[in-house]
Amino acid sequence: MATMQSVLSLILGGGRGARLYPLTKLRSKPAVPVAGKYRLIDIPISNCINSGLSRIYVLTQFLSVSLHRHIANTYKFDMFGREFVEILAAQQTNETKKPDEWWYQGTADAVRQNKRQIVDDSCEHVLILAGDQLYRMDFRQMLKTHIDSGADATVAALPVARDAVEGLGILKMNDAGRITGFVEKPRTEAELSPFFTPSEWIESRAIPCNGRNYLASMGIYMFRKQALLDMLEQFPLVTDFGKEIFPRDYNTRPLHVHLFDGYWEDLGTIKSYHDSSLALASNNPPFNFYSPEGVIYTRMRFLPAARIEGATLEESLVSDGCVVGRNTKIVKSLLGVRARIGSNVRLDETVMIGADRFEDDADLAKNRLLNRPDFNVGDNSIIKRAILDKDCRVGKGVKILNRANVRDVDTELYSIHDGIVVIPRGVIIPDGTEI
Repeated sequence: MATMQSVLSLILGGGRGARLYPLTKLRSKPAVPVAGKYRLIDIPISNCINSGLSRIYVLTQFLSVSLHRHIANTYKFDMFGREFVEILAAQQTNETKKPDEWWYQGTADAVRQNKRQIVDDSCEHVLILAGDQLYRMDFRQMLKTHIDSGADATVAALPVARDAVEGLGILKMNDAGRITGFVEKPRTEAELSPFFTPSEWIESRAIPCNGRNYLASMGIYMFRKQALLDMLEQFPLVTDFGKEIFPRDYNTRPLHVHLFDGYWEDLGTIKSYHDSSLALASNNPPFNFYSPEGVIYTRMRFLPAARIEGATLEESLVSDGCVVGRNTKIVKSLLGVRARIGSNVRLDETVMIGADRFEDDADLAKNRLLNRPDFNVGDNSIIKRAILDKDCRVGKGVKILNRANVRDVDTELYSIHDGIVVIPRGVIIPDGTEI
């Protein structure tokens, strides 16, 4: 029986993250802060550690400096053990012929360009994860499914309802759980209808169906080592697992499914990021960071407790180091580390990522000299349905309300996506501005 020590984990750092712009203007997707004090990369790394997986590579290429720094400062194992969390940055090698080949072209291409680490490792199996998803999974159960089925590759799948299939890869299986069909982002009923999974099949795996008759790939894969290497090198070479390798190989190789029934969210868009963040602050959050099982790890910052000077808070999360002024009301919002909010402020359905540092007296004096607001929200401001990125400065009497119901726009001061106003990192919003 294979043990977790036989598994090597690869976490894919993602591409440009265009759908999360401007949160990805100055950072990679896995480095985007989440839940006030964490970063997205903390989720897959923590799931690995909690599952007994402690040999982890993170594959990165775009705007990865802050991600590298976070990993280096957070995940340090015993120097005498074999455990590690290491960065594999995109690089030019002797095999690359043209400049555009230096960069990862897709999920499979990223793994192929780092196959030397797989070949040289003593692992028997390789776990491949995305770096921008919010979930809690015990990969020991997935490895058991993988071994018991004798699969070359196992795909984690989540039952979803008909109205949730858009933008997902949908799977079809036989009675034994072997994958017999793939459809990527189905748009028509004709494409989707063959992939309806009977309720009896799902419930026979001890998972209630509840109208969720389609199985969506979660972008979480377990491979037998040699099978992975063979699939990556099969000609013609392709670049993506979900779009190309699995649809190509399911007829000739045993590819199986591992059913998962829990919270899972791909935080790939501004709307999904905003909605999921607010859900974490609700009375019954769908994902519980307070769970004693499956702890989510992150960097220790040694910050002081938050200080509330006389405010009202409802269904909100307040992180370490925050200061909230008098007569301020915060409703269904999330405050990241070191966030500072003035007096008589109203925050509603707003995600504040916070600040990288505290301002001292010299900083405040310099702000007066430069006629710029202090971190982060000034007195008498009203902000609704917005995301304020790190180190932004919103002046006094500012109104961020999107009264015109603009759906999508990008300007120097702000962006609006799906009606959500995003203030980019470090941007200054002058006193009295209305957005």
